[in-house]
Amino acid sequence: MNLTLKIWRQKNANDKGNMVDYQISDVSPDMSFLEMLDVLNSQLITNGDDPVAFDHDCREGICGMCSLYINGEAHGPDRGVTTCQLHMRKFKDGDTIYIEPFRAKAFPVIKDLVVDRSSFDRIQHAGGFISVNTSGNTIDANAIPVNKHDADDAFSAATCIGCGACVASCKNSSAMLFVGAKVSQFALLPQGQVEATDRVLNMVKQMDEEGFGNCTNTGACEVECPKGISLENIARMNQEYLKASLKG
Repeated sequence: MNLTLKIWRQKNANDKGNMVDYQISDVSPDMSFLEMLDVLNSQLITNGDDPVAFDHDCREGICGMCSLYINGEAHGPDRGVTTCQLHMRKFKDGDTIYIEPFRAKAFPVIKDLVVDRSSFDRIQHAGGFISVNTSGNTIDANAIPVNKHDADDAFSAATCIGCGACVASCKNSSAMLFVGAKVSQFALLPQGQVEATDRVLNMVKQMDEEGFGNCTNTGACEVECPKGISLENIARMNQEYLKASLKG
């Protein structure tokens, strides 16, 4: 395939940035999107140009690093995949592909397609820790009875990889799906109950301080989420937040 790539280039956080056109040829449909960018960067380096900076790590859909906005969609035109799992067969010969970083006040651009998502880390840190009774023999977690439906929902929420697709796809740049997932995975389990009140209050407070917007109720976050995190987690977070507020 021969493609035209329109890629956001930005030297640093203070640079204005702009879209730059690149031509790339002989792209195999079996390449992943990141492999295609690797080929482009090899060409740029060979020609003495600065390669395009983009985040990546595991390339197995686990780490959430490869967050790109492709043709107006977080992670591109496929569903249930991260950018590293997106294959070039989703595009056609002669296509023009627009590639941008995730856009949000709380995700400032570092360079080109790389954004600073440490705001997510700070939200998780605000959630604190899980208390465990270590006096005497520590109880095996598997010995604590948990309702199967609650366990399944907790595991589903825990599959969130913190990629930020929910933020990028929301008109208000809301992080409520991410925070809802992180609150839910502990709110549903007995191990997370000791700090439950402080956890939800602190995480929501930190989310607001980071500059994320409120939920738009359009559901775009769930559609674009590569792990299919359910909107039910936002409802559960709101419920937990209301209970915690009333306790205060």
